[in-house]
Amino acid sequence: MPNLHFSQLLLLCLYGLLVSSHVSTGRDGHGLIGYGISMYKPLCAYACRDVLSTSKLECSEETDMTHMHGAMLKKRATHTAIETSPDCYASDNNFLRTLAYCMSAYCQGVAIWDLEKYWTLNVAGRQSDQPVPKATYQQTLATLPTTPSDTLVVGEDLNRTMLVSAEDYQGSYNAQDVFERMERNHERYGIVLLVSGAIVPIAFSLLRFVPFPTVWATKFNSWLVYPPLFGSSHKTPIAGLFHVPTRGQAFIISYLVSINIILSAVGYRGIQPNSWYPSILGVDGQIINFVANRFGVLSFANLPLLFLYAGRNNVLLWLTNWSHGTFLLLHRWVAWLATLEAILHSAIYLRVYLHNDTHASEAQLTYWVWGIVATLCMSILLPSSILPIRKNLYEFFLAWHVVLSIFVLVGCLWHILARFTRQWGYENWIYTAIAIWGFERAMRLARLARNGIQTAQVTIIDEDYIRVNIENVSGSGHAFLYFPTLTWRVWENHPFSVASTVLPAGERPSQIRYDVDVEKLGSSSDGSDSDSQAVQRQSPTKVGLTFLVRTKAGVTAQLRSYATLPVLVESAYGPHEDLSSYSLLICIAGGVGITACIPILRAHPGTTKLFWGARSQNIIDTMKPSLAGVEVESYVGKRMSISEVLRRELLECSTTAAVLVSGPSQMADEVRCVISELGRQNSRVRVKLIEEAFSW
Repeated sequence: MPNLHFSQLLLLCLYGLLVSSHVSTGRDGHGLIGYGISMYKPLCAYACRDVLSTSKLECSEETDMTHMHGAMLKKRATHTAIETSPDCYASDNNFLRTLAYCMSAYCQGVAIWDLEKYWTLNVAGRQSDQPVPKATYQQTLATLPTTPSDTLVVGEDLNRTMLVSAEDYQGSYNAQDVFERMERNHERYGIVLLVSGAIVPIAFSLLRFVPFPTVWATKFNSWLVYPPLFGSSHKTPIAGLFHVPTRGQAFIISYLVSINIILSAVGYRGIQPNSWYPSILGVDGQIINFVANRFGVLSFANLPLLFLYAGRNNVLLWLTNWSHGTFLLLHRWVAWLATLEAILHSAIYLRVYLHNDTHASEAQLTYWVWGIVATLCMSILLPSSILPIRKNLYEFFLAWHVVLSIFVLVGCLWHILARFTRQWGYENWIYTAIAIWGFERAMRLARLARNGIQTAQVTIIDEDYIRVNIENVSGSGHAFLYFPTLTWRVWENHPFSVASTVLPAGERPSQIRYDVDVEKLGSSSDGSDSDSQAVQRQSPTKVGLTFLVRTKAGVTAQLRSYATLPVLVESAYGPHEDLSSYSLLICIAGGVGITACIPILRAHPGTTKLFWGARSQNIIDTMKPSLAGVEVESYVGKRMSISEVLRRELLECSTTAAVLVSGPSQMADEVRCVISELGRQNSRVRVKLIEEAFSW
């Protein structure tokens, strides 16, 4: 059809959409199309009925075309529309006899009980509550006095028993056959997208259990996993707008983008003759419909992944060694993909209806309104989630994000229920997303309920730092703290790394005393010290959590005004990776980043070294007792030469080493680049990089 104008294509495509749209209401299905739900079975019977569906019966009523929508409204050649009720279909003798004869002629080889089942359930329509035909299929067939002699012309009145031509039957058979095949493809590709989005991270994380030589692993990570995709910044945003993913993250992002593009572009098929798409329209018209539907299903299939990646109770966090920051990055990319697919789905249908002057009536329908609500909310979420907003207006961003996300789910769900009810299973994609989100929120509540309402004891260290102790709570990694008396936004919470899991018994935090032998500790003018010989004298310990907090603005600044206050603890998250197989553990910490290092340093059985840069000596003095047995070099008010430190330690190391970095973005990026460079250039270096950092 090289000379077909695009306007003609859209005009005829609208006709195809009207007659091919599976009916607006029907009995509930269970599963997805092709996976528990069959659209047209037996196909021969559905094809016969489809040919008859545009004909006026003696009990049919004509109606205004401006209201044409749904299964029982069919466009006729006279440009009027007819409405035929289920009661009419179930009782009209000419319709029943013509349909029965067509089925007997074209359904040879189909079991009688299959035809009787179809007859009972679908002759009057596809409603869950509808009249049963006044006679069975075999009874109706037996009432035919003779073989019909007249052939029905599609769209003309059906006022006697007539034949269905082979040409008309084949056109309807092909239309429904190819449509259901395409719908099965849409659902199959949606399943592939969803399952692979969960399986791929698990599969790649399992590589850590393969006993590759450590030199190979170091080379692989230094070339393909650790470095930023380009440049030298990963945690430090480019122009304050976005983060450059690591090469490992970029690979997964590339997979997600590629699989969405591929699944959007393959598996289409057109066929002629096709009663839903006339020959002048050809295969292209079919593809327009199929592409629009594919985008819609893939957008739905991305929603469960989107909510899965975002949650801090993400099961993939438990099954992989990936960070929450990595999954948040994937969450943002999946959000872009799902939104783009939703926009394309909406735009194609909008263009068709606008061109044919039916948008005004269609836009009043419930399914259309909620579809637009969902697409608009997804489109608004993207620009309102950029890094400057997340970083500077985090609480606003979070609340806005949740509210719009609810509207997205509600909009998608009602878009489907209002259009198709539950007959085709499209709503199951949305139910899956809701279940994932609901599980994540329920887990948060369970963690809060387990710890109950506790009392936070606040000790001021200096003008920059405070210490927060919470008794009777256990955990490791990091926790989210809620201070409901500090703000009317009682849901507001903040993540903090757990510095210690034991507290002195019987004393207030301000009363804790540490005795340190200064001569044994030693000191140096370059800011280095060692407290490996430190001796701590304090009361017996008890269960509790200690957090070091740098007070800036907002809630953390308010904490300085309190000695005690109520707190809710959502813990524990992110248990630390087992690094016991590495002979040497090197920690690079900046400021309160020390809190992520202390538990790992204390648990490591081998040699441990800490290089710690801080703004003041007070925080270092406060944490000395927790660092007994650790070789420490501290840098107060001066810049640590990270490259010099790592080159010295790793090039002199004859065994395997793990490097943990916890500190400002610039520090984390410098460590990442130095480790990658050393791993690429020196085959003696056998190192693993671990980054502990909060991601916006």
